[in-house]
Amino acid sequence: MRKLLDEMIHFGIVGVINTAAGFIMIMLFYNVFHWNYWIASGTSYIIGSIFSYFANKRFTFKARGGNKLYALRFALNIAVCYFIAYGIARPLVRNILRGYTKTVVENIAMITGMGLFILFNFIGQKFVVFKNKESNETEK
Repeated sequence: MRKLLDEMIHFGIVGVINTAAGFIMIMLFYNVFHWNYWIASGTSYIIGSIFSYFANKRFTFKARGGNKLYALRFALNIAVCYFIAYGIARPLVRNILRGYTKTVVENIAMITGMGLFILFNFIGQKFVVFKNKESNETEK
């Protein structure tokens, strides 16, 4: 139980840094550069995922070795979590905020998507990406 709590705290620290940077990027891409919902949020997640991979691999889950396996699992996890979270967020917020402008709805949807992504991503990294790390330490 202590190990899970430590991992959640470390994941939270990495997540706060990553989420703050991601939020700034999404808002700039969407509101300043006028990129669409998927391109703005997707670009932010690609950039943030590079930092997240290395920080969570070493700092949160203390995984060693297996770089190709971890990287493949991580990329798949990010993609699945991203599309599920943002795919849920947009129609959900659009339904709740009927009558608001597209810009308001999509900004709130991106914030909602970030929250859902954090939840899904922790579960995926803990139980899929960095699972069985002891048995994978010798993989290259």
